[in-house]
Amino acid sequence: MLEGSGGTFSSILHPTDFSASSQMAFEHALKIALANRSRFNIAHVEQDMGDKPDWREFPHIRETLESWGLLSKDSPRRDVGDQLGVHVKKVERISKKPLESIVRFLKTEQSDLIVLSTEGRDGLPRWLKPSFSEALLRQSLVPTLFVPAGLGRGFVSHENGEAYLSRILIAADNRPNPDVGIDVASGLVKSLRIETPATEALFIGDPAHRPAVHVPEAFRSSFQQMVRPGNPVEEILRRADEIQADLIVMITEGHHGFLDALRGSTTEQIVRRARCSVLAVPAA
Repeated sequence: MLEGSGGTFSSILHPTDFSASSQMAFEHALKIALANRSRFNIAHVEQDMGDKPDWREFPHIRETLESWGLLSKDSPRRDVGDQLGVHVKKVERISKKPLESIVRFLKTEQSDLIVLSTEGRDGLPRWLKPSFSEALLRQSLVPTLFVPAGLGRGFVSHENGEAYLSRILIAADNRPNPDVGIDVASGLVKSLRIETPATEALFIGDPAHRPAVHVPEAFRSSFQQMVRPGNPVEEILRRADEIQADLIVMITEGHHGFLDALRGSTTEQIVRRARCSVLAVPAA
């Protein structure tokens, strides 16, 4: 964690292709950076390596902060760091192979959280869709927040930047252990200063095999567990819709990290189809 940082996520990476659909993810990344007084790395990713990106087009950091009432109009750039504690770095270009470049970037710039936009029915952004080798998939162990575009539900208000997480659904299984995902979600809730969201751990399978979970203080007064039979993907999505979840927490196999979402896994299917944000946390 950076000296002087204020929370769980001291460094946040937001890869973006500057598309309009990535605006909601940008606002979530900025809000979490504000709450944690983080280093905020914004990386432009695009497979077309033609014209140099015009940072005046997107994202509008100071304009967003001004609209949220956190900076005065036409404030100088230095106020973002001096007043709000967010230190922004804009990475000009990632490369023709965005995923490989993200992993390479993470080797030199520590990140505690990656925030990505998803794109409706297509799920992951188009620049994340090509398949990659098994060796590459094992190089990153960073929790990743997938924020839906379009009609999906985010948990940060576009108008005023307020965060609201009323209901959290945690997909629990014996392997990997759900505690690490619960802890990361708890850190997110605490850093955003959200009071006791209704949190549910959902296990799909035989009740006799339900995992024991550690419940952190942030969730203790509103935590419950549920067991259901059936297909994990369908039941997780069904339950999320039933309770109108603001966030689904998935725990991925540790050696796959955030790139596990590209493997046709349960995580990928949830990310593609969920109507709310999905936090994918690599197992310890």
